[in-house]
Amino acid sequence: MVIGLGRFGSSLALELTRRGTEVLAIDNNPKTVQHLAGSITHVATADATDLEALRQLGVPDFYRAVVAIGTGLEASILTAALLVEMEIEDIWAKAITKQHGQILRRIGVHHVVFPDNDMGERVARLVSGRMLDYMQVDDDFALCKTRPPREYVGRPLGESNLRRKYGVTVVAVKSPNENFTYATADTELSYGDVILISGRTDDVERFAELP
Repeated sequence: MVIGLGRFGSSLALELTRRGTEVLAIDNNPKTVQHLAGSITHVATADATDLEALRQLGVPDFYRAVVAIGTGLEASILTAALLVEMEIEDIWAKAITKQHGQILRRIGVHHVVFPDNDMGERVARLVSGRMLDYMQVDDDFALCKTRPPREYVGRPLGESNLRRKYGVTVVAVKSPNENFTYATADTELSYGDVILISGRTDDVERFAELP
């Protein structure tokens, strides 16, 4: 179930539907609901802050819900509180500010996401350095796609002491015109390769800046 069909909520609901997940999408704007009808499994117009309206839609029967309300902190918080009251097992919610996120966590939301902020940080890392792609896995752990630094080209990874020196691990390697393969101790990196590394956020960023 996805509640709130702004840019984030509609994109999420459409992608889940594309992946074969049965989705109930809810929004209080009839025009938005009409626009998405036929593209999402089930779409309904309702006030998500109305407990009875949610019950009539069968919301208590859902296992997972996403509160994707983009504007109106009160509506977001009230909706999340109702889902907690209905004992939905897995609740996700979009937060606009850190304070908003803290409130959502306090009332019992299991996962709080900051899509605008997270995307801004991700793009900033890509724009400012040599990273080709980046994903924050946890508060202080990340995956990064980048090019191998000069000092590690032509050397087996098992002899590089890379993890001890920089605190990162080469997880996979992609040579030109080939697919990614798992890296091993015998893997030798070449110019033109793309590597996937993992490690603490600061270590990953430092390694990705090596020439």
